[in-house]
Amino acid sequence: MNVVYSVKEIYIYPIKSLAGISLKSATAEEMGFENDRRWMLINAENVHVTQREYPIMSQFYPQILGDKIQITFERETHEFSINEHLENPINSQVWDDKSEVFEVNKNASKWFSDKLGFECRLVKINKIGARKHESSRTNETYNVSLADGYPYLLIGTESLDFLNEKLDEKITIKRFRPNIVVSTKSAHEEDDFKTFAIGEVQFKNIKPCGRCIMVNNDPQKGIIKKEPLKTLSKYRNVDNSVLFGTNLVSLNSGIISVGDEVVF
Repeated sequence: MNVVYSVKEIYIYPIKSLAGISLKSATAEEMGFENDRRWMLINAENVHVTQREYPIMSQFYPQILGDKIQITFERETHEFSINEHLENPINSQVWDDKSEVFEVNKNASKWFSDKLGFECRLVKINKIGARKHESSRTNETYNVSLADGYPYLLIGTESLDFLNEKLDEKITIKRFRPNIVVSTKSAHEEDDFKTFAIGEVQFKNIKPCGRCIMVNNDPQKGIIKKEPLKTLSKYRNVDNSVLFGTNLVSLNSGIISVGDEVVF
């Protein structure tokens, strides 16, 4: 009997490194799901800031309400329009990739600066091609959003179950910030997926995802712990990179939904 692989969960992360949003369906685009990591916070040097340095960023919770994004932090809220931004471009970077972004508005930047305790600005990537990522694996260049590297991250359910069997304190899939969670038969078999379809969309697997200290941040508390990276490094360390989940690109636009079958 053939194993049926299906979508169990879908997530987007509108603002890079803040909490995610669980969705029943999402529109896949070249740069990633609609509204996924189209915004980020940058410091006074125009460098992106993340949970790696500021674990408390996991405590900022976004919601999409019509044409607005509302952020809640410690019972306080702030909202801004999805489409708004100031006119002057800002030259920023996400790791090694140059990125042209635009500040959303001064009020949003001040709100985040006040809450985080340092000067920062909320910025938006405004068009396809404003950031390009060159893949050393494929020698191709991709138009991407403000995600660390690739537009999509997929994780199989058995990969998390296998890890949790080794952990004293069980964790949820939210530690790994996936876009797509699919039911699988064995741990880490998603590493070997090639090209496949979900709903209306064809996806191509680029490479397994190397993980960093950020997966040790408890998203419910904003506290860095030793796990799961310590345990993962014992059995998922390949060429000095700890792997969990796999990076994808989409080959077309369309809608995928929870419950859709993965068709190889």
